[in-house]
Amino acid sequence: MEPMLPSLDELIVAFDKGLRTVFGPAQSLRATPGGQLPEAAMSEAERTLAAALMRVNHSGEICAQALYQGQALTARNPDAREALERAAREETEHLAWTEGRLQELGGRRSLLNPLWYAGSFAIGAAAGLIGDRWNLGFLAETERQVVRHLEGHLGRLPQNDEKSRAILVQMKEDEARHATSAMRHGAAGLPEPAKAAMRLSSKVMTETAFWL
Repeated sequence: MEPMLPSLDELIVAFDKGLRTVFGPAQSLRATPGGQLPEAAMSEAERTLAAALMRVNHSGEICAQALYQGQALTARNPDAREALERAAREETEHLAWTEGRLQELGGRRSLLNPLWYAGSFAIGAAAGLIGDRWNLGFLAETERQVVRHLEGHLGRLPQNDEKSRAILVQMKEDEARHATSAMRHGAAGLPEPAKAAMRLSSKVMTETAFWL
């Protein structure tokens, strides 16, 4: 099947979504996990660490939004497109949760979020042009790597920061479900060099966003 290039209207809508994602406040239909928990007493160093970790996760959600919007834009199969758009909607909730928690911790967004979004959108759109099975395979592998990333952050969080922990635990469950959904829709397994390249790009983003 020949690639279906997006129309001008679809490109305009995608650009608008990008502006809203990077610069606008995110909204969540679900209540923030752990929102009812009291704020724990933390040292300044612990609060700084928690905020830095949450900034990384917020940037990760910026990337996820861009990836899935780019993939959905160039997906050919309606079922694959719906799976990608459904994942993107849920990632919007993750974006809202991490943004809210970042504010509570007195942290700030990554200064490079526009760059993260642009790069991830381009990668997602390219994945969609390759074909739906590879597109969904890219989604599945992305989510598997995000699950491992969240497991690492759960181990690094200050022990008594239960509010942040509740958010990351729910995000981890959602990401694992997205990977399973992609496999159910016919995702292809990616070759190891592609997985390694994804790990490298993720490492660059996470280590940079921790400080910037």
